[in-house]
Amino acid sequence: MVHSGMRVFEVELREVTDTALRMLSLVREEAREARAALLEGDTEAALRCAAGDEQVDELQRELENRCLTLIARHQPAASDLRFLGAVLFSLADIERIGDYAVHVARAGTELAREPRLKKYLDMARILAVLDEMLEGTMHALADGDVDAAYAARAMDEEIDELYDQIQRELLTYMMADPRTINRAATLLMVARYLERCGDHIENVNEHIVFWLTGTRI
Repeated sequence: MVHSGMRVFEVELREVTDTALRMLSLVREEAREARAALLEGDTEAALRCAAGDEQVDELQRELENRCLTLIARHQPAASDLRFLGAVLFSLADIERIGDYAVHVARAGTELAREPRLKKYLDMARILAVLDEMLEGTMHALADGDVDAAYAARAMDEEIDELYDQIQRELLTYMMADPRTINRAATLLMVARYLERCGDHIENVNEHIVFWLTGTRI
């Protein structure tokens, strides 16, 4: 009976992993839809992004309940408890990434109504890095790969540098021509949303590192 119970618990842990990966995959798709909305003014992509976010919210609630139930029922030790804790702590971060993607998508459709203030090459690069970070995060979670978690976490440095660069550029536009203020302010918010996405992905990888090593970064 003990062995049977352990096998059931292992299956349940696998299901938690699979659901968390599904949530990350949905958020990654949201970020891609946000990219289309921002870079191409794609209103349909913005709508798909918002629809995806509802699924993410549902999965967050489902995983919270599942993790807490497993902890109460099985009272897991050491690594398994750290795993469930890492997933629980990561849920809010993953959910926020989805929220920020929706904000970016909506802002993108607003910005598309007016002439572009600047090229979005730096924004496009941040979105590409975020996609890489999410891919690495999924790999770290699926395979228990601590090196992948460290690598994904380190990518946030480039996003921070790009964000600082965007801030300086947009403030220069605003000071040079007050007519640019509304568009520049919207782009500043977009850049901030993208920068926060990087921070939240970084947090998820820190939780994964704690699960795998027992050490807080």
